[in-house]
Amino acid sequence: MTEPNEPGLTTHTEEKTKESTTHFGRWLIETAIMIALAFLLAQGIKTFVVQPFVIPTGSMEPTIMAGDRVLAEKVSFRFREPRIGEIVVFDDPTGRHPQLIKRVVAVGGQTVDIMDGVVVTDGVPLDEPYVHGKLTEQGTVPLPITLADDEVWLLGDNRPNSGDSRFMGPIPESLVRGRAFTIYWPIARISTLTLP
Repeated sequence: MTEPNEPGLTTHTEEKTKESTTHFGRWLIETAIMIALAFLLAQGIKTFVVQPFVIPTGSMEPTIMAGDRVLAEKVSFRFREPRIGEIVVFDDPTGRHPQLIKRVVAVGGQTVDIMDGVVVTDGVPLDEPYVHGKLTEQGTVPLPITLADDEVWLLGDNRPNSGDSRFMGPIPESLVRGRAFTIYWPIARISTLTLP
């Protein structure tokens, strides 16, 4: 015959149940902390290091197609200015898209013009193999124009179908978010985006 438990004493089964509950609670808290840390790390990387972007238009075709996904790094422009030939992601000053992607064709202090369908910077025709022979037509912004020190002139590679600096004017460097360096999706189009 078993004796009843004395007051204040617990059985082995009750102790195991309490222990399991404590372990589960600890596991739950640790898991929640790990998820929060992973989220914060991902947000930090996206904000300060590398961010993915989906290309909304065909203005950079055939270099980058509409619907392609690119990675843009955000570190370089903390230490230097954008360079001619780089492809950059920037905030759309018109507000129609969150961001746009274009190529830098002139930087601060340079004078830009378009003559006979060719972009001319500081009186020298620009060699642009990435436009594949397409002519660059004038836009609504009067040319020639000299850029301020903190401005860039951005054009899409698909010149006949690109809303760019010819229509928006020079873009302040403060709107430039990063340098696109690779297409990572779709798989068939994975490639690096290098200077011409």
